[in-house]
Amino acid sequence: MNLAINPMQPNPRSNLTEMYPGIYQPGHVDDHHDGPNLPTAPLNTLLGFELETYQVPLDQLLPSKKVPDGVMSTRKYKQIVSSINEVGLIEPLSILHPDAKKSEYLLLDGHLRVLALKELGLHEAPCLFARDDETYTYNHRVNRLSTIQEHYMIRRAIDRGVSKERLARAFNVNLSSINRRINLLEGICPEAITLLQDKQFTPDVTRILRNMKAARQVEAVELMIASNTITVAHAEALLKATPPEQRTDVKPAEREKKTAPIEQIEKLEKEMSQVQEKYQEAESNYGSDLLNLVVAKGYLTKLLANDAVKSYIGRHEPEILTHLELVVNTVSMEEAVQQQQEAEV
Repeated sequence: MNLAINPMQPNPRSNLTEMYPGIYQPGHVDDHHDGPNLPTAPLNTLLGFELETYQVPLDQLLPSKKVPDGVMSTRKYKQIVSSINEVGLIEPLSILHPDAKKSEYLLLDGHLRVLALKELGLHEAPCLFARDDETYTYNHRVNRLSTIQEHYMIRRAIDRGVSKERLARAFNVNLSSINRRINLLEGICPEAITLLQDKQFTPDVTRILRNMKAARQVEAVELMIASNTITVAHAEALLKATPPEQRTDVKPAEREKKTAPIEQIEKLEKEMSQVQEKYQEAESNYGSDLLNLVVAKGYLTKLLANDAVKSYIGRHEPEILTHLELVVNTVSMEEAVQQQQEAEV
């Protein structure tokens, strides 16, 4: 969309205050020959925004989308209000001037920031003029700040003299939350930090990881990343599944109590090996045994259907007849065991 202004028409932006000129103009009153090499002509690149930033009245901005109901009660909105109130608006609004004859501007990005500015009693905001109306691209092409990057940012702010109380007000959180973010990586091995470098998670995740040794930390982080669930619940589950010798929160005396003697471990391994062999043997013979049982049951069913044979067995071997009838009338092995237990009772 061409936003060039016709020189024969009045410039509708003449009443806007230019904040940061994008092109250096030689001969300006502040011209110094020893200064940096600033651009004196438009850059030969395809830009999404114009280089100048303007202060635009908020009442001249038209929203491009409807703000959801109840958004002003969300935590995200409250953080935006606190941040603007404490450090000011950092990211300018994205606007478009669809009609050069009108002094109204279409707001492409920054609807929550506009609400926050109005709530704080401000009437103007710094804006960048977009060169097209692709409203769907701006927020979708922003890489959100990861938790570790946020930690580094807070640490740098602390090193430069920013108080923890001011940071808490800017993030709209309590002081203990800022302390957790400052101490986020204490006790975390470098390999685990590298894996979490571009991930978002709560500070309590690293609090749980501190209870593991370095190798187990890396293994736990890899499992959480593979399942795409870097959460406190997942970290706690992995901590509970961690052997005592791979944990840092278990005392040596407790480890000795929980550790079985070598003889018991060897005996358990031998029993497990025997059980596994028997299981494999039963699994290999299951098909043929089942076929033999089905054939035997069919034969006994036909045999007891003969009244003479059934009467003869009942007179001479009544106990055997009872077991044969149980086999014939049984549908499953579980039912046979249950019937046998009921008969014994």
